[in-house]
Amino acid sequence: MSTPSNRPLRVLFLCTGNSARSQIAEAVLNRKGGGRFSAHSAGSHPVETVNPLALEVLEESGYQWRGHRPRGLAELDREHWDFVITVCDNARESCPIFPGQPVLAHWGMQDPAAVSGTREARLTAFRNALTLINRRIDLFLNLPIEKLERLALQGRVEAIGSEALPPGVSQSPTVGRPRLA
Repeated sequence: MSTPSNRPLRVLFLCTGNSARSQIAEAVLNRKGGGRFSAHSAGSHPVETVNPLALEVLEESGYQWRGHRPRGLAELDREHWDFVITVCDNARESCPIFPGQPVLAHWGMQDPAAVSGTREARLTAFRNALTLINRRIDLFLNLPIEKLERLALQGRVEAIGSEALPPGVSQSPTVGRPRLA
């Protein structure tokens, strides 16, 4: 993939509400990317606020959230993106066409905000989501992006969504939706 070496690669993470998974992915990539990437996030149907448990899990793991209120695609769909990564099936289905032909990938996963039960059960769901996102971003960061042709890069980034499951998480029968083992 040829990109100007003087600018970071722009990555957009999409989910439905932009309150948990995409916000977590944005925070993780912005820290781990070391200036090589500029990550952002949005939702197909953004909610009012970022989920407090997402922020709590980020903080307990040493991430300083410097994010933003949940925002919609209309605020970002005309910008140039090198990568657009959906992290939920609903966002994948409603993903618009982006200018500049970014690499598109789907890294579907359960919505930790949909987990009910005790506070500890909900926190565990958010911790599992952070672990999965961390693993996938580590794999993404290790790709030889500059050396791969676009089609090969597209396949490798897409494959991360199904190959990067950490211990304790297994793939559910619905493609792209991990579940606890």
